[in-house]
Amino acid sequence: MRTIFDPAEMEPGSFYPVLTASVLPRPIAWVSTLSADGVPNLAPYSFFTVSSAEPPVVQFTSVTRKDSLRNVEATGEFVVNLASEPMVEHVNASSAPYEPGTDEFAALGIATEPSERVRPKRVADSPIAIECRLRQVIEVGNSFVVMGDVLAVAVRPEAIADDGLPNFAALAPLSRLGRDEWGTPPPVRRIPRPGPPG
Repeated sequence: MRTIFDPAEMEPGSFYPVLTASVLPRPIAWVSTLSADGVPNLAPYSFFTVSSAEPPVVQFTSVTRKDSLRNVEATGEFVVNLASEPMVEHVNASSAPYEPGTDEFAALGIATEPSERVRPKRVADSPIAIECRLRQVIEVGNSFVVMGDVLAVAVRPEAIADDGLPNFAALAPLSRLGRDEWGTPPPVRRIPRPGPPG
């Protein structure tokens, strides 16, 4: 017999840990933004994916209204920095409930570098940074899906493979699992896609 979790029969908020322990691994958008007053912000979001390839659009979800969301709405810009395995302690620390107006880069000693197309700075040690302009925010229940048009993808030279694309092994991406668990880069298999049947 399977255990059934029915959100209609559970207390508000109690279904979140069921979802996050079921939908995994989840890549992490380490989002850097600027407030309307120019204060940097950095926070990780594990509800993150690609929305569209043409045009290129990525999205992350803010569960409740947080500083990153308010900053994106105020300025229309954000950067998704890839959360890489060597940075796990900093990524985790940046999820703390800092007071609004706190610069997490400064508070945690995280190095920055200028972005190419937007005002929020990139995480200097992140192997990939996706610079975005806000496309739209969609409210879904107590959450907000933030969709951004990709203006540039900045990749550190050591993370580029021989074919000119980002190299998974060099990226060493972190992921979020359930509870307080984190995923590290798994083994990789290469399996060619099949052609048309028959």
